[in-house]
Amino acid sequence: MSTPTPADAGLPPPPTLPSITAATSIPISSGPKPIILHLGDDIRWNHEPYAELASKFQIERSYSLGKEEFKKALREKKWGDFVGMYRPFWNTGGEMGNWDLELISLLPKSCKIYASAGAGFDWVDTKTMAEHGIIYCNSAPACTESVADAAIVLILSTFRAFVWSFLAARSCSPDQFSDANRNIAAVTHNPNEAILGIIGLGKIGYRIAQKASTAFEMKIWYHDLVRFPEREKEVGAKWCESLEELLAKADCVLLATPYAGEVLLSTPQFQMFKPGARIVNIARGRLIDEDALVEALESGQISAAGLDVHANEPVVNPKLAQRENVMVLSHTAGASVESHIGFERLGIENLISFMEGRGAITPVNLQWLKKDDDAREDA
Repeated sequence: MSTPTPADAGLPPPPTLPSITAATSIPISSGPKPIILHLGDDIRWNHEPYAELASKFQIERSYSLGKEEFKKALREKKWGDFVGMYRPFWNTGGEMGNWDLELISLLPKSCKIYASAGAGFDWVDTKTMAEHGIIYCNSAPACTESVADAAIVLILSTFRAFVWSFLAARSCSPDQFSDANRNIAAVTHNPNEAILGIIGLGKIGYRIAQKASTAFEMKIWYHDLVRFPEREKEVGAKWCESLEELLAKADCVLLATPYAGEVLLSTPQFQMFKPGARIVNIARGRLIDEDALVEALESGQISAAGLDVHANEPVVNPKLAQRENVMVLSHTAGASVESHIGFERLGIENLISFMEGRGAITPVNLQWLKKDDDAREDA
């Protein structure tokens, strides 16, 4: 059975994604087609763009391989001297595990770009990849809308105790239903005029700010390594130079920042929270010390949490999952048909744009990229 197209499924066409041209690119030369290594499953939606890719490149397929098999194939140059890699789905083509120095060092020197589905990239050492002359491109713009919508649900759940109400109704117990029905109003609040403190005002954080400020009249504060004056103006946001300033005043803290290898919020940070504040995480689970979060919830320092992501996925901390004031999801904030369509297409667009000399569209590691003509000779 063939996979339906967006039109077949009654879906609108994917939104136009922004083009952000990177400075580094390698134009396609005349002669044999350069090779692209396609990781994982077949294309499902973007058949015409994929046909364009195939007209410009020789596409080799790895399908699904374990890490040792994949490493062996690279050593044997099974796919030749490919110039780029394409991973259209976040849940396939990653069977070889984390992309660490051991794996990256086996890639051919010809490889200059890796375009992958998904917004997060904690599974790939993007710094080491850049040091080997490879640009890594994620697909965050494609799932921004889906993640932002899920974030709003989680934010509302922390203010309105929807988990408590849901579990009481689902229990089919008249006593639990009556308890929730009678008592929830005394401990819940509308989010209007509350301060939403966003850690990371990138594309996703900014879209959440737009939705929260417009639909729920929330006040937006944010902390980031860089300041965004135009975004501040658009949503009336206040920039907090220090994380401590944001934590002390926010009624709800939202994590929308990449995982850089270290826990961001643990006991010292939770003690800085405004008493009774809430926390929502749609970024990466390992940004939060979950044991410290449990303690903060038990003490009442944090009144509620909404967690799409978890520190030890696919295992969810039962001390969090079993609480009536914590909504937990299965890392599905960005999961939608529209996101998958965009992941596929943006990866193709990154490869074609880069190889035709216009630059990668969504690079994340240019700050570490070597600038010499053959950045991999001394790697």
